[in-house]
Amino acid sequence: MIKNFPSPPYYAVLFSSKLSKDSTGYEDMAEFILSKARAHEGFLGFESAREHTGISISYWESLDHIKTWKEDAEHLVAQQMGKKQWYQEYQIRICKVERDYEFQQE
Repeated sequence: MIKNFPSPPYYAVLFSSKLSKDSTGYEDMAEFILSKARAHEGFLGFESAREHTGISISYWESLDHIKTWKEDAEHLVAQQMGKKQWYQEYQIRICKVERDYEFQQE
């Protein structure tokens, strides 16, 4: 099931990435950082898919919550490791969700 969120508006951070050949430690750090994000004020949810390109989407109540998460000390360490070792390339986009639609087959 796709996660339900509060009524818009809210924000989505889209993180698209390609892993480098040396991703040692990446999975453990990703799990740790996601557990921290879930406990962070303003966090609403997370969705992710990875094949050749990884796409992760985190959902937040506000831009201020996104900013404080980006500046979290342990998250900063993970960001630096990503730049140094884990990612061949990545791009981050921040979007305001103004509407959402739901479909569920019965």
